[in-house]
Amino acid sequence: MEITNVMEYEALAKEKLPKMIYDYYASGAEDQWTLMENRNAFSRILFRPRILIDVSKIDMTTTVLGFKISMPIMVAPTAMQKMAHPDGEYATARASAAAGTIMTLSSWATSSVEEVASTGPGVRFFQLYVYKDRSVVTQLVKRAEKAGFKAIVLTVDTPRLGRRESDIKNRSNHRLQITNLPLFIASITELTCFLNVPSYRFVLPQNLSLKNFDGLNLGKLDKTDDSGLASYVAGQVDRSLSWKDVKWLKSITPLPILVKGVLTAEDARIAVQSGVAGIIVSNHGARQLDYVPATITALEEVVEATQRRVPVFLDGGVRRGTDVFKALALGASGVFIGRPVIFSLAVDGEAGVRKTLQMLHDELELTMALSGCRSLAEITRNHIVAPWDPPRIAPKL
Repeated sequence: MEITNVMEYEALAKEKLPKMIYDYYASGAEDQWTLMENRNAFSRILFRPRILIDVSKIDMTTTVLGFKISMPIMVAPTAMQKMAHPDGEYATARASAAAGTIMTLSSWATSSVEEVASTGPGVRFFQLYVYKDRSVVTQLVKRAEKAGFKAIVLTVDTPRLGRRESDIKNRSNHRLQITNLPLFIASITELTCFLNVPSYRFVLPQNLSLKNFDGLNLGKLDKTDDSGLASYVAGQVDRSLSWKDVKWLKSITPLPILVKGVLTAEDARIAVQSGVAGIIVSNHGARQLDYVPATITALEEVVEATQRRVPVFLDGGVRRGTDVFKALALGASGVFIGRPVIFSLAVDGEAGVRKTLQMLHDELELTMALSGCRSLAEITRNHIVAPWDPPRIAPKL
């Protein structure tokens, strides 16, 4: 089948992946209203294209934190990618580099920062969760620095795990077999969701490990009780994380810090005051708190609150080049994509991720041409109309 858009990869991935894995990647929290709204909100924003503009040459390049990339479309962090394909993060790193864009590596990847760096050149960011043991955080950050990663992406919306009911149902359905299903676990936080029954003990198989934690002194890691590694690691994530920790993180690394998970003007202003290098408007792929707004709906409020002092990026629901254009028109400096990468990785490995990035690139280029924009700088708020806009009154000629 000729794949013509990134959404077709999801249907193919659903056929290819075991149900538990697919459900984990595809599902959102509780009623999944925000999951649907992340897509639906884009559909309510319409274009106001300008005509008779010479669009024979279009420049899609941009600069993110000083690094020039080919397009304002980057790869979001997703955990344990070897669940989707044996090459996992290696494939994603190579595809991102080939596309000339940025990859963000999850703390809980199945390939370490060193291994991803070994795939070759490329601009890469490192996503971080803060642990109670700050020495663990320091070691991870220093390793990312040494491996050539260019920024730290601090996820700030996960003091606790959102309730994903598909995962709960699958845990119940597979409870008797759970110790034989380690490859069905997509991230450390999900281990608690799947394995919080005291009678089950989880041991990571030799062929699948949390590579960024190999060799770290995690204290009692080798003495887990019957709740297993899942409860141990979940117990290490610091629920007391606050803005003071952003300042602490700035004190231990010269790398720029982006905060991922901002949805309000109030938090955007605090983020700027805390000295972050950028903000990612994100609702964690609609996997945390249901009934938060779609990220494209929250974006403009955050951008206005920053007064353009730091770049603002968006993730969540991006499936078309038209979506990227709408985000840029509302003030984003770029977007990050998660599920499209995972689903294309599952279907066709590195080639799938390359094709996904190329399709989004080509769709954005076409949208720019048909809107009369020759560069990203020419994309303005006047190129779109949103549901919350006041009625327009046409100027008199």
